[in-house]
Amino acid sequence: MSDHFPTIPKIQYEGPLSDNPLSFHHYNPEELIAGKTMREHLRFGAAYWHCMRNGLGDPFGEGTALMPWDNGEESLDNALSRVPVFFEFLEKIDIDYYCFHDRDISPEGESLSQTHEMFHQVVDALETSQKQSGKKLLWGTACLFSHPRYAQGAATSPNAEVFSYAASQVKNALDATHRLGGQGYTFWGGREGYGSLINTDMKRELDHLAAFLHMAVDYAKKIAYQGQFYIEPKPREPSTHQYDSDAAACLNFLREYDLLDHFKLNIETNHATLAGHTMEHELEVAMGADALGSIDANRGDELLGWDTDQFPTNLYGTTNVMLRLLKMGGFSTGGLNFDAKRRRESHEPEDLFHAHIGGMDAFARGLKIAHKIIADGRFEEFVKLRYSSYDEGIGAEIEGGKVSLERLDEYAQQITPPQLCSGRQERLENLLNDYL
Repeated sequence: MSDHFPTIPKIQYEGPLSDNPLSFHHYNPEELIAGKTMREHLRFGAAYWHCMRNGLGDPFGEGTALMPWDNGEESLDNALSRVPVFFEFLEKIDIDYYCFHDRDISPEGESLSQTHEMFHQVVDALETSQKQSGKKLLWGTACLFSHPRYAQGAATSPNAEVFSYAASQVKNALDATHRLGGQGYTFWGGREGYGSLINTDMKRELDHLAAFLHMAVDYAKKIAYQGQFYIEPKPREPSTHQYDSDAAACLNFLREYDLLDHFKLNIETNHATLAGHTMEHELEVAMGADALGSIDANRGDELLGWDTDQFPTNLYGTTNVMLRLLKMGGFSTGGLNFDAKRRRESHEPEDLFHAHIGGMDAFARGLKIAHKIIADGRFEEFVKLRYSSYDEGIGAEIEGGKVSLERLDEYAQQITPPQLCSGRQERLENLLNDYL
């Protein structure tokens, strides 16, 4: 192992009584929960863009991050120099998976062909490091939002040549993801939306986006890529309105354009916040359509109107996520990717470790609490009882599609006016606090 983090040991589980800040207090990767290890349940991933490239700037100030492995050049040599640093980080933090954008691992060249050539040279280095370390690619994606050419969208750009450029990027990013054994490929429409309807043909743009995604599905079949495609919802920022605004909008789009069989959703907590939803709402919507694929593990700040991408440390949040994952039966291809960055004040390399330790411990605690809630069964029993009128009689006929409006009109006139039982929200909130 190289030594880019000389003061950091490999992070080990030391238990909740340890006062060592460079240890796990709750994440014990081999501990069994409901028949699987924590490692298997949680499938943690690290984001290349945040760990290796995020300078910790914000809308009002330049970056503060100290990154001694990076000389600041947008060059192939600098890109290659980051790879061993990242894999040392993965090894020391004991994270098995990672995710990347194409432009985060390698720079733009003077031509598109040179850009692709440099990209695949970095992919060579990633492939070598994966084989040496045993680390795996959770998912890859193409950055179709940061370059000025994508200022008006990529697949939804009014310019067909920009659309073509974006398609070329996706083709090469998908090739790389396939080559690296990536378990998924994510489409995040960072600028697939509009600033104003005054100059926008929305229907035409949505048609173009659907055509773009169908091309990707067809190409994946051609190269025999078996990984899962994901759409990642986000409501706004930088666009006034983005087409992938939340889970329900994404699912509606996928159904309308006959893409639902090929895509699942990658749900991010911070994006749920920006959409005015809770994370558990977005997860339930995706699960209801059997379309929850992967999760970006972070949190947002309800007082701020942009993507703060903070590390997840709220136990209510991690418990609610893990409750749904356990009920779903766990991940099949996805995982918990830390699409999260340190705060601007936390600028030293050591802070990378503290941040990920906190997130991993928070999800480990969420997993244990969620398992206890499910095993105890009191929440499930209450919900089952609340809907019990649909288990027999007229309720069963309604759910079975065996009644008409006329039949229900006749039935309703024969019964006494119904009386509702309490939803007991406060009692259940108290119960949740007891588990926590």
